[in-house]
Amino acid sequence: MKKLIVFLFIISSVIARAQEIDATVTVNYEKLPIDRREILVNFASVVEDYLDKTKFTNANWDFPKIKCNFSIFFLSAVDEINYTAQVVVSSQREIYKSTKISPMFLVNDNSWSFTYEKNQAFYFDLNYFNSLSSFLDYYAFMIIGFEEESWKRDGGTEWFQKALDIVNLAAPTRFSSGWESGSGSYSRRDFVSNILSEKFRPFREAAYDYQYGVDYYEKNKEKGIEKIVGFVKALDAVKSKFDIKSVYVKAFFDAKSGEILDRLRDYEDKSIFKILKSIDPQRIAKYDEAMGGQ
Repeated sequence: MKKLIVFLFIISSVIARAQEIDATVTVNYEKLPIDRREILVNFASVVEDYLDKTKFTNANWDFPKIKCNFSIFFLSAVDEINYTAQVVVSSQREIYKSTKISPMFLVNDNSWSFTYEKNQAFYFDLNYFNSLSSFLDYYAFMIIGFEEESWKRDGGTEWFQKALDIVNLAAPTRFSSGWESGSGSYSRRDFVSNILSEKFRPFREAAYDYQYGVDYYEKNKEKGIEKIVGFVKALDAVKSKFDIKSVYVKAFFDAKSGEILDRLRDYEDKSIFKILKSIDPQRIAKYDEAMGGQ
């Protein structure tokens, strides 16, 4: 009996770690009519179940599952099956040999259109575009890519490419809004294309070095700060080579700016925040505050 219990525990552990994603999904449908809300009553649990139980990579995922959040705000219901929504997607991982958390990914996607029927089944199929499941697949691959990229230089390339493949499947469909370049202030194509572009190679390499600095900070604060400062100065040296207003750069600082401010708060040379103001102008007020009036 004892051997059976141990065997079942091992099997359940393998199954639990086979998938890559550990998602928390929340839904807000206050803008929808009551009859449409009834159709969506189980939507959050259905989406969460799909994300948690799908094996997105064919690799042996022998790591903790990636904790992520999908906050879905329904904007409209055209009819009983066609919807539009805004989605905030984020992910995080534990800092190396620490229980502290480092944010990896934060995106506010405001143009998701899709179809959904009550009790609809979800299928993982990368050869076919589905307006609902392919959207989730895209973000799952982006989340996995950012996670892998934080541990190994260019480690996310394979998963970013899979996200781009989904974008290409979406392009000729009636759901192309949000997927194509020029889709408002945010585009799923622009996001992943930025990452894979040689134009953004210096930024991508600096981002890897930055995360190494965050991990190192917990082991040696002084050395960690040194590496993070090096990241800021490296970006300053190459900022003319990429667009600081791009989706990729914006998404990076949306996720990381608070962490950067926290790690550099005790750094003596406050001019480092002047550089950050030039790279991340959306948060000038926060960097000014960190400078303490200097």
